[in-house]
Amino acid sequence: MANPPAAPAAPAEPGRNTRHLLGLEGMTPDQIEPLLDLAESYALLNRSRKVPRDVLRGRTLINLFFEDSTRTRTSFELAGRRLGADVINMSVAQSSVNKGETLLDTAATLNAMQTDLLVVRHSQSGAPALLARKVDACVVNAGDGMHEHPTQALLDALTIRRHLGTLGGLTVAICGDVAHSRVARSNIHLLTTMGSTVRLVGPSTLVPSALGRLGVDIHHNMEDGLRGADVVMMLRLQRERMSSGLVPSAREYFRFFGLDRRRLDLARPNALVMHPGPMNRGVEIESSVADSSQSVIQEQVEMGVAVRMAVLDRLTRSRRAA
Repeated sequence: MANPPAAPAAPAEPGRNTRHLLGLEGMTPDQIEPLLDLAESYALLNRSRKVPRDVLRGRTLINLFFEDSTRTRTSFELAGRRLGADVINMSVAQSSVNKGETLLDTAATLNAMQTDLLVVRHSQSGAPALLARKVDACVVNAGDGMHEHPTQALLDALTIRRHLGTLGGLTVAICGDVAHSRVARSNIHLLTTMGSTVRLVGPSTLVPSALGRLGVDIHHNMEDGLRGADVVMMLRLQRERMSSGLVPSAREYFRFFGLDRRRLDLARPNALVMHPGPMNRGVEIESSVADSSQSVIQEQVEMGVAVRMAVLDRLTRSRRAA
């Protein structure tokens, strides 16, 4: 019987604590590029269906999601299982957390369980970082408040790189509800670090001018923001995080800031169309564009599993070497 394929070699990241992945702010190209390379190798292995299942054998991964997210949680679950981990999805609605247990008490409980990897999604910014200080496990931020969502930005970057060959020198338009988007913040940190020009496009209520300090260009006119872009990344309107009056009706929003074929034609020929999901069709994006040959939205989902495999692999190896 043939030996299973060996796991890709995990790159070193000098000068940075690799025990956790809490955000991308402050990471350098020398730290990001090798992680994308490792994810690319897992993407190829996933397509070949020859993934080595011994990388996380004997390790326990707990998905601790205080917010609903079928897409992200399932992606981490698949990533862990494909690498051989024992994966547990904690239902917060049925747990002691919902009965009044504090986050620190939860951390103490998880620590007592000898957990190896903890994937945390929380409505409060900084919650994963707090847990990371209190547990022995490696912690991955799967989205915290309006702070960051690092693995989403990594999978977006991997998708772009696979199609366009590089991240340097590109113009990426991130459009819509930037103010409430942790996805946008992580993408801004990653893309500007890797040499892309980032444009934030949307109404002034959803793209405040203060975001300009992040080294981005701000446009409140959709046509101006899309002109000549290599990548158009649409964002969902997060009404659950909004106060009233920030946007008009869905119909009016689409009229001024929705992505349709006419607006997409202002970008570069064959510009990539992206969306982190879930999509509101007819609100931020037209179905004919979301399902077009320029759309890489489904590939983003595929690359999400590969990126999360790379992150889990990488953190586990770092912990073993510590």
